[in-house]
Amino acid sequence: MRKDSNDVGVDASNLWILDERLVFHDYLASDKTLKSMPVTDDASTNRPDILATRVLEADSPVLATAGQKLPLQSIVVVELKRPMRNDATTEDKNPIAQCLDYVARVREGKVTTATGRLIPSSAQEPPAFCYVIADLTPTMERMCKLSNLTKTHDGLGYFGYVEPYKAYVEVISFDGLVNAATERNRAFFDRLGSAVGTGDIKSG
Repeated sequence: MRKDSNDVGVDASNLWILDERLVFHDYLASDKTLKSMPVTDDASTNRPDILATRVLEADSPVLATAGQKLPLQSIVVVELKRPMRNDATTEDKNPIAQCLDYVARVREGKVTTATGRLIPSSAQEPPAFCYVIADLTPTMERMCKLSNLTKTHDGLGYFGYVEPYKAYVEVISFDGLVNAATERNRAFFDRLGSAVGTGDIKSG
């Protein structure tokens, strides 16, 4: 908490549990004010639990389409709520609304890369992804329905696209988060376990 990607290395986070793409970011901050972030000039003292941007700059060591000239950017906001919290009854306590507000604030500011390079105006509305990690209490479920989100097949989360904010929103219960991460990485861990058992991989 209160750190950003200038303070903490990529290998020091476990954001892959939520989404593997979060490992690859241009800038990432945890519980820091929007005002203190170099990616926007917003003066707000609000602190997203996690905010990340992803930019492909001209000298970025990432494969991109030949001839591509404009950087691609995405904004990711993650809100983590205490287990069994059941007070999402007002807008200031609604984590979905909080995420969308953070997205709007970043877009409204002079969005820049982590190195201070201004994003061209044609990219001022980069795609946004909002993740809310919270137990599906009655008030949380009500907020999901008010945001017109769809319940997942396993009943452990909600998802959907909020058109006015041009943002994909996913609400994931703690059980759903663990289950999804386990399923996505089962083959890897099974292979890792068998490799360690056969001596193909040694510790140290």
